Amino acid sequence: MMTEKETATEKIITDAMANPSPAKSMGDPGITPLSPSHTQQNDTDQVPSGQSFVVVVAIDFGTTSSGYAYAFTKEPECIHTMRRWEGGDPGVSNQKTPTTILLTPDRKFHSFGYAARDFYHDLDPSESKHWLYLEKFKMKLHTTANLSIDTDLHAANGKRVKALDIFAYALAFFKEQALKELSDQTGGDFDNNDVRWVITVPAIWKMPAKQFMREAAYKSALVSRENPEQLIIALEPEAASIYCRKLRLHQMVDLCTQTTQNGFSPTDNVGSGMTQGDRYVVVDCGGGTVDLTVHQIRLPEGHLKELYKASGGPYGSLGIDYEFEKLLCKIFGQDFIDQFKIKRPAAWVDLMIAFESRKRAAAPDRTNPLNINLPFSFIDYYKKFRGHSVEHALRKSNVDFVKWSSQGMLRMSPDAMNSLFKPTIDHIIQHLRELFEKPEVSDIKFLFLVGGFAESPLLQQAVQNMLQGRSRIIIPHDVGLTILKGAVLFGLDPSIIKVRRSPLTYGVGVLNRFVEGKHPPEKLLVKDGTRWCTDVFDTFIAADQSVALGEMVKRSYTPAKPSQQVIVIHVYCSEKENVGFISEPGVRKCGTLRLDVTGTESTAPRREIQTLMQFGDTEIRAMAVDVSTGRTVKSSIDFLSH
Repeated sequence: MMTEKETATEKIITDAMANPSPAKSMGDPGITPLSPSHTQQNDTDQVPSGQSFVVVVAIDFGTTSSGYAYAFTKEPECIHTMRRWEGGDPGVSNQKTPTTILLTPDRKFHSFGYAARDFYHDLDPSESKHWLYLEKFKMKLHTTANLSIDTDLHAANGKRVKALDIFAYALAFFKEQALKELSDQTGGDFDNNDVRWVITVPAIWKMPAKQFMREAAYKSALVSRENPEQLIIALEPEAASIYCRKLRLHQMVDLCTQTTQNGFSPTDNVGSGMTQGDRYVVVDCGGGTVDLTVHQIRLPEGHLKELYKASGGPYGSLGIDYEFEKLLCKIFGQDFIDQFKIKRPAAWVDLMIAFESRKRAAAPDRTNPLNINLPFSFIDYYKKFRGHSVEHALRKSNVDFVKWSSQGMLRMSPDAMNSLFKPTIDHIIQHLRELFEKPEVSDIKFLFLVGGFAESPLLQQAVQNMLQGRSRIIIPHDVGLTILKGAVLFGLDPSIIKVRRSPLTYGVGVLNRFVEGKHPPEKLLVKDGTRWCTDVFDTFIAADQSVALGEMVKRSYTPAKPSQQVIVIHVYCSEKENVGFISEPGVRKCGTLRLDVTGTESTAPRREIQTLMQFGDTEIRAMAVDVSTGRTVKSSIDFLSH
């Protein structure tokens, strides 16, 4: 429940938002900047790292599979990956478990991973349609344009569930698994307060998606709102990058020589082949996204500097599954496939599992066909639905290279399988081409290919053909666990990445004094005899600007009315570097900075509220101080509800 004071504050905020100041513009915030200044913090001024933790546990919450790994702070060199999961698939490493979740008909958490899949699969079809089964749902956070706490997901039976609940259930499951394993290891109940949690997200995710992950962590009681420091959001390719530098040569394959040695002894570090100023690209190919980052090593400490802002897109291996689905629609009809997915959801899951293991067998030099088992209920349901056989449909569809085998299988020629990969691989190659043309990305010594999809020989060959020996392509042996292990290293020392690039330009809308000739006349606002220019974009940080860890952007504002209790400042962002006004195309409102200034009233003629924003981290933080009283003003920056 809210206290009376909180209710009053809420009312003030609602009033403030309902009755904007007189300027009829895009959202004049009623604030004017006092002193735009940009300050660089010294390293001694670093944000305190908070309490000390006994162990760091990283959760790689993937689109297709998930897992966790941990290390005790006393032995940082020793990274443990979780116990192997029960019920793994043949031909697929079960170091991670599928990102699948099952809820009971009354929407309670039932199981996760292989356990969820197997249980769901064994339910009678009449029962299974009441259970809620979800898979590959993480992409929703990347693809939803106006993500909020209320965003929905669809279960396999078509029912809607709150995304936040699903993510929180999944994190609670990992928390329970990890704490159980830690308790077994240490021989006593392991306290969650001794754990620093790290959750990995794609670097190309926007702020709302990162904040969503944090909200889910609070909801799952992984960490509490009172102690946000206990959770770090790590960027997937950055984590991979930290791990790749530490690789010894026997832990990777060098595609250029196909041998594991390359003029070094196998115990050498790749890092020993890397010297001051070396640049390398990490291409993180997961199930949902492909993420590219460019790093440079800065010795002596071996800190990393990001040279170019993270790029990429939704070109993960899921794209191949969609192509397969499109192929099935072409053969059997979209109407049938849509019905089959809802009426026989467990059999559909089965079919996709069968496809997954064949997908992994696709290779450039393969000559024999790949057989995919069609579940009996597919063949049966198709006959009922259409009145003729699956075999008939295949003959009639004249889809090239896909035949019917009398053992009840779809036979795909290698060409047919390779064509399913083509659109996704073309996207990745196109992206790499564009990246390598950027001036900041010249002279790349290594290209690390990581993430589950990096195991695909078709993708490896395409990257080799594109690079033509311009840099060495390196694939770690345990490529699917690279991000997980790197995330643990990042949790042990978050200051290892010293400089990042801002993906967007961030700023706020303000009123400035109107200058004839400089400001457009339609932005003129006269208020109490003073001429103001509205909608001015006051830049905090520009896109692709380098930001050091711990660097603060300082701004001072004064409330429009002395009696104001809450200052609500809208934060805008744009992909363009130079932005003049918040009304320009491509500028969108992306968050809200709230400063609660109750209880800091002073006799000063003009109140000055100084805001400090930190951009060099994986998340943006805000702090504020009332200058005349020296009191800290409650401040929060919200990217989810606008």
